[in-house]
Amino acid sequence: MSTPELLLQALRTEMRRAGLTYRELAGRVGMSESSIKRVFSQGDMSLSRLAQFCQAAGVSMHDVLQQALQAAPETDQLTLEQERSLVADPVLLLVAVCCLGHWSFEQILETYRVEAAPCIAALARLDRLGLIELKPLNRYRLRVSRAFRWRPDGPVQGYFREHVVGDYFSGRFDGPGETLMAVHGRLSSSSAQEVAQHVERLAGELSRLHQEDARLPPAVRDGYTLVVGLRSWELAAFTGLRRAAASPAPPHQKGPRKM
Repeated sequence: MSTPELLLQALRTEMRRAGLTYRELAGRVGMSESSIKRVFSQGDMSLSRLAQFCQAAGVSMHDVLQQALQAAPETDQLTLEQERSLVADPVLLLVAVCCLGHWSFEQILETYRVEAAPCIAALARLDRLGLIELKPLNRYRLRVSRAFRWRPDGPVQGYFREHVVGDYFSGRFDGPGETLMAVHGRLSSSSAQEVAQHVERLAGELSRLHQEDARLPPAVRDGYTLVVGLRSWELAAFTGLRRAAASPAPPHQKGPRKM
């Protein structure tokens, strides 16, 4: 359902709550009932017309817009072309990753050498790409679902593998709050899904702490990045040590399931 259709659906809902019929609305705005029905059936309406109908119906336009916003579908994945657009512009990709981490406009400017104008331009492009909905004062709302993932073997994952993985894992992981673990286990599909859900909660916890610590002085905060992967995989050197009677090794040809 498109945004205009969502607005009309929300207006219908508010009219039903107010006990207002199409005929009554027509009388209040000086139109025929058939014209009112035609406007609603066409699935499109200008904001000025929406404001007129809301005022005549005695309903809040804010409530209609909010209801339509809450009903708007959220995407689980960007298109191939959208991801290519991100990878082609490092600043755009940086701002996109920050938005997915719930960084504010001010936090991005505080942390990176990105001026206000290019950052605002990046936010506007992300709005057009459908990743966020840009609001006044450079605030935004994510337009992706909690199940959002980069495309498997897509441009962004490819960029991460080429530029991020080697740089990230070249560190010693021995600083305050740092850790590195590689844990192997034989799990059922349902157990693996349970672990993945724990990973989701861990990522949410990092985002929550990021927002809470934003109140602290910059001098006591540092940049931390959580990189977690879970996939059916085994190191080739370990596969060579398997007993002949053991179950077959996972297919190494599969790409990463999560970056």
